[in-house]
Amino acid sequence: MDFANFLIQTLNSLQYGLLLFLVASGLTLVFGIMGIINLAHGSFYMIGAYLAFVLTSATGSLVMAMVLGIPLALIFGAFLEWALFSHLYKRDHLEQVLLTYGLILIFEQLRSLLVGDDVHGVTIPDFLSASIPLTDVLSYPVYRLAISLVCIVLAVALYYLIRRTRLGMMIRAGNDDRGMVESLGINIDMIYRVVFALGVAMAALAGMLAAPISSVFPNMGSHVLIISFVIVVIGGIGSIWGALVAALIVGFADTFGKVLIPEVSGIVVYVVMAVVLLWRPEGILKKG
Repeated sequence: MDFANFLIQTLNSLQYGLLLFLVASGLTLVFGIMGIINLAHGSFYMIGAYLAFVLTSATGSLVMAMVLGIPLALIFGAFLEWALFSHLYKRDHLEQVLLTYGLILIFEQLRSLLVGDDVHGVTIPDFLSASIPLTDVLSYPVYRLAISLVCIVLAVALYYLIRRTRLGMMIRAGNDDRGMVESLGINIDMIYRVVFALGVAMAALAGMLAAPISSVFPNMGSHVLIISFVIVVIGGIGSIWGALVAALIVGFADTFGKVLIPEVSGIVVYVVMAVVLLWRPEGILKKG
C-alpha cells in the first residue's frame, strides 16, 4: 500500500469512525444513563436515511432535508419516550428487549408500505460534490471530509452539553441518583425525554449524512446497531468519550481490515472487542 492509498484509507477510517460515534453516542446516552436496552436504535439510523431520501426528493436539497429532518427526529424521539419508553425504566431488561425488537418489525413494515423495498440514492449537494486531488490519479471526496467535520463539531457540542451546562449537570445527577434529583424538584421525566430525543436525533442525523455515500436500503440499521453496541461495550457503558475512542478504533479496524485481510474482515471488530474486554472488562473508559 503506497502513501496515497494509506492516506485515503486513514481518512475513510476517521470518517466512518466519527459517523459511528454519532450513532453510538446516542445509544450510550440511552443505555448508560437511562438503563434502556434499545434494540430499535439502528432503526432510527434507517429512518434518518429515508428522511434524507424523501425530503431531498421533495426539496431538492440535502441540507434542507437535514434542517427539516432533525426537528422531526427530535419530536419523534420525544413522542416515543412519552408513549412507550417512559413505562420501561423500572421494568425488566427482557421487557425492554421485547418492546424494542417489536419496534424494529413495526418500523421495517412501515418503511416497506410507505417507501417500498427498492434501493434509493441521495444526491450530494453541489457545493460538496468536488474532490481534493491527492495524486495524479487519486482524489478524496469533499463530502466525506464534511461528514468528519460535522461529527467533530457535534462531539465537541455534546461534551459541552454534558459537562458545561445546567442541563448536563441535571442529566449526570439523574444518572447517579434519580430519587435525589426528584426530591430537589427537578422534573427527571422531562430530562429523560430530552436525552432520549437527543439520542434519536443523533442516530437519524448519522443516517442522513451517510445516505449519499451508502445508499438507502431496507434493514440498513441492523449492522449499525450491532456495531454501535460493540462500541458502547468497548468504550465503557455510559461514557461519551469512551464511545468516541471506541468508534475511532472500530473505524480503523474495520476499514483497514477490509483492505489488508478481506478474508476475515468480518470478525476483526469482534476480535478487537474481545482483546479490549480481556484487558479492561469495564471498557476503555469508565462511565462519566
